[in-house]
Amino acid sequence: MNINAEPIKKSLYDKLKAQGVNRVKLCFSGGSDEGFLDVFLYPEFDYKDEAARNLVKEVENWAWDVYSYSGAGEGNDYGDNITYDLVENTVETEEWYMERTYGDSSEGELVVEDEE
Repeated sequence: MNINAEPIKKSLYDKLKAQGVNRVKLCFSGGSDEGFLDVFLYPEFDYKDEAARNLVKEVENWAWDVYSYSGAGEGNDYGDNITYDLVENTVETEEWYMERTYGDSSEGELVVEDEE
């Protein structure tokens, strides 16, 4: 699933810029019928600070509203990363996924045991 980047709302953009944020990275993941989101702001903030946590929460709420990421799948992990560069005014999207990989196998003779 290649995700399309959604426009960031102006009030959030202005708040991020005022707080010195130059990049926002949204990391969505799913695969087992539940979506997850990790939000990263750069430069990194001291997340012990309540204002920083509130800003991350505001970005998270906005992202869930505009992306509605379900995480539906068949058990294989996958995800999408969206990076908003507030200095260059660009957006980068990338998708990732895990594949099932089989290792070595062996074959042997079937033994049928007599019942007593």
